[in-house]
Amino acid sequence: MAALALSATLVTGCATDRGGDAGVPVAGGSAAGTEAAASSDTKFGTLDSPCGTGDAKGATEQGVTDTEIKIGYGDDRGYAQSPGLNKEMSDAVAAMIDWCNDQGGINGRKIVGTDYDAAMTQANTVMQEACRSEFMLVGHGFAMDQTAEQTRVACNLAAVPGFTVSPEAANGPMSFQGVPFPVDYANGSAWFQMGELRPDLKTEFDLVGSTMPTIITSLTKVRSIAEAAGFKLKDCGVTLNYQGEPSYVPFAEKYKQCGVKGLWTSRSPVPNEFNFFKAIDQAGIDPVILGEATWYGNSAQTFNSGSGVLDNLNAGMTFQMLENADKVPAVKKYLDLVSAEGGKTALLGMQSTSSFLLWATAAKECGSDLTRQCMVDELAKIHDWDGGGLHAATDPGKNIPAKCGLMVELTGDKYTQAFPSVTGEFKCDDAYLVKTDQSTWGTDLGPDRVATKFLGPNVIKPQA
Repeated sequence: MAALALSATLVTGCATDRGGDAGVPVAGGSAAGTEAAASSDTKFGTLDSPCGTGDAKGATEQGVTDTEIKIGYGDDRGYAQSPGLNKEMSDAVAAMIDWCNDQGGINGRKIVGTDYDAAMTQANTVMQEACRSEFMLVGHGFAMDQTAEQTRVACNLAAVPGFTVSPEAANGPMSFQGVPFPVDYANGSAWFQMGELRPDLKTEFDLVGSTMPTIITSLTKVRSIAEAAGFKLKDCGVTLNYQGEPSYVPFAEKYKQCGVKGLWTSRSPVPNEFNFFKAIDQAGIDPVILGEATWYGNSAQTFNSGSGVLDNLNAGMTFQMLENADKVPAVKKYLDLVSAEGGKTALLGMQSTSSFLLWATAAKECGSDLTRQCMVDELAKIHDWDGGGLHAATDPGKNIPAKCGLMVELTGDKYTQAFPSVTGEFKCDDAYLVKTDQSTWGTDLGPDRVATKFLGPNVIKPQA
């Protein structure tokens, strides 16, 4: 399960301990939050703040009163094998609640957040608790969301997740993400941009195989994206046990004999993966390493600072780099708000921030009529979203990923933008949006591209 969590979430990074039990009410409005918000409340990057005073009234839905809106959020920070897992997500939502409440809430209603800790194995327990009290879930991310999705759909708990993992949640009903990750479309910018950076490697790459079912499925999808980008991949026949190998030397030697000059990994920056790349280095080959945004994190930096083994590492991103805060106001705003409350800052935190802002934007439009039906209607109308500049533009209303991306590279313990050449800019191309093969979806979709597995007659659907 640890491997599943670290592979499924988009960024792991170095986590720290955080106390508290599942379901801790957070009223918001801390002194630190008030001070941080006071200086610049009306904008979040390029986005006009959706928060503010108003005269919205009515107990319109569970968790909504004349004065309050109750939302749930959370992560897996209590997982014993990876303490603090993804706590940056809750830290971000807590800071955003304070920022919004300091401006008057949403149309005058203050936001009351409940911070849930799913601790990996308790996602369904958390969902059952949220179903009894929350208006919606916002900015959360549970690595084992497949265990909770049926419960969420059954109680009509609309959601704006920070991330999803399971196919049913990724294309779930009543669910919208600031950065969509559906099963039937993928952002392939990493492969297209690598093709521009290193056209000489289009016949020299191979994928690092794994025994983990989720990675096997992922690699099937990755292979189709690489081929769409013009790559003709090698097939060196290497499959690694996700629980680790006694020695990675034989696998490294096999890649050497195969003549690879580039390796794609769908695994995450964890000790077993570092040991594998140590063996690659010891075998005397120096391939370009390509991976997802999970490789933009503290653990890879820390490992590489003393070894240099990952100096050829590249990671595809649809988010701005944290290092670009001086050039991207939205990134600076995120860092300022979370840091003011002593929270952890990382890529997944920005992802939760984008989803919170998406939720708040729709909630403002609902005014006094703040119901789940209104939220689903309003969220379904939003087709151009970048979180105020935190990431490339997506289409949350249609659950479509970005058509843009950038590439980062690691040298020592420093990340820099490798592509495009202008720091803080994305390159966009319609070709980056790749329709995936149905065999990789892992679930059945209806004509509206919504997963059908848990649908019932009372599911809330967008109304014209």
